[in-house]
Amino acid sequence: MSTQQAPSGDSDKPQVSLWERLERPAPAPRTTLTAHRIAEAAVAIADAEGLDAVTMRRLAADLGVAPMAAYRYVSGKDELIELMVDFVYGQLPLGAPAEGWRDTMRALAVHLRAMHLAHPWTVRTTTPFSLSPNQLAVPERAFAALAGHGLDADTTMAVFRTVTGYVHGSVTTEVTLDALRRKHGWSDGHQTRIGLAPQMSFLMNTGRYPAYQRYLHEATRKDDPDWQFETGLDCVLTGIATHFGL
Repeated sequence: MSTQQAPSGDSDKPQVSLWERLERPAPAPRTTLTAHRIAEAAVAIADAEGLDAVTMRRLAADLGVAPMAAYRYVSGKDELIELMVDFVYGQLPLGAPAEGWRDTMRALAVHLRAMHLAHPWTVRTTTPFSLSPNQLAVPERAFAALAGHGLDADTTMAVFRTVTGYVHGSVTTEVTLDALRRKHGWSDGHQTRIGLAPQMSFLMNTGRYPAYQRYLHEATRKDDPDWQFETGLDCVLTGIATHFGL
């Protein structure tokens, strides 16, 4: 996401983040509009119609307020997206009990995947450098779980990014596949394979991919993304545990 641009004539003023402004909002007339309502309404639009459908004008219409009302809270769409992402991260059950670093990291990974699948547009808007209160609560939980295991600060971050990087990669694949199916009207894995059969048949008939062809004939969990995710996650966590002797 692009950084907030200062209004004309204020380029020499220090920038104040969205989160700092929301911590100390300016006095406002009586209104039912809040940052929470704005985020909730914008997320509902994005979930139903995609991120591109979210505009300040559409948001105002759905909230039943004047077109400029939301600008009391956000400067434009960039900050609106920040607010939306923070809102969905705030729904993560980070307070749920978990024993040990591995169970904690597993729970974080599973919940992050569920969040991204429920809100596919977050795959486009979330990066390791996105900063918001609820997003920072995720590494905070992970770092606390990893503390006391002899890892220095840099290694702790590397472990955290390895797990979340796996989640993001897996979810991106799932979201992309779902978009492909919707584009072509394929309802399930069987229809998807039928749709891709011409390309796949040509490639397999070249004889260049015998190992992949064996996978196509022998695999029984092609349409089980939960199993695929969990198995990959176990590989990641076991690799971390083995490498660092945790």
